[in-house]
This record gives sequence, C-alpha cells and structure tokens, in this order.
Amino acid sequence: MTDTTHDIVDTAVAAGAFTALVAAVTAAGLVETLKGKGPFTVFAPSDAAFAALPAGTVDDLVRSGNKAKLTAILLLHVLPGKVMAADVAGQNLDPATVGGATVHVDGTDGVSIDGAKVVTADIACTNGVIHVIDAVLLPKI
Repeated sequence: MTDTTHDIVDTAVAAGAFTALVAAVTAAGLVETLKGKGPFTVFAPSDAAFAALPAGTVDDLVRSGNKAKLTAILLLHVLPGKVMAADVAGQNLDPATVGGATVHVDGTDGVSIDGAKVVTADIACTNGVIHVIDAVLLPKI
C-alpha cells in the first residue's frame, strides 16, 4: 500500500486500522507535527496491538493529566527521516527517536523494533513512511 497523496495522519485515518493510534495522537496534540513536512518514519501499532495492552491502559493514557506520558510513548514510534525496510535489511541499529529515546531495530529476520514485528512495511506517504507493527512500544524502565 502506497499513498503518495496523503500525509502520515491522513493515511492512517483512511486505512481504518489505526483508530486507537489516531485517537492517541490527537489526545497528545501531535496531529499537526505528524502532518508536518517531515520526513518521518512511523512504526504504527494496529488497533489489535492497542487491544492487547492491559485493560484500561489506553483509556488511562488519553486522559488529559497523562499527556506527557502519552506523548513520550507515541514519540517512541517515530524516527526522523524516511527509513524504508530495505534500508535496515540485515542490520541491527539503535537509532534515536524524535523524542530522544533510543530504540533497537533488528533487520536480520524481517524487521522488528524493540521486539515488535513489522507486519506491513513501506506504506509511503507525502511526508514519510508508515510501518505497521504488532505491539505498542513502551518506555524502558
């Protein structure tokens, strides 16, 4: 799937499989950022990935008092620049996210990020690329 006419947010909305992610991005106030020039690489958890979190986790995170925590979690899913799956094939990398944290990208057997597998790669958008992942990334404690 390639969408070279829509930005990352509009592509995620149109796909219909990222309602929890779009709601979280909206609650965190990151819509305008992700509609910006970029380019960005977004590792987008599917709705099934959000559903796999412990009960109440998403509801708790989107409460207004948890905006900083929600923002930190969401920024773990965004890398600066446009990184396609082929760019990491055969490599182990530890890039910094746009939030400043480091994540581990393993391209030696498919692609995974901090253990979450990329299930759909290289959804090109006007301001970057989306890779669908099967889990929500959480900060390392």
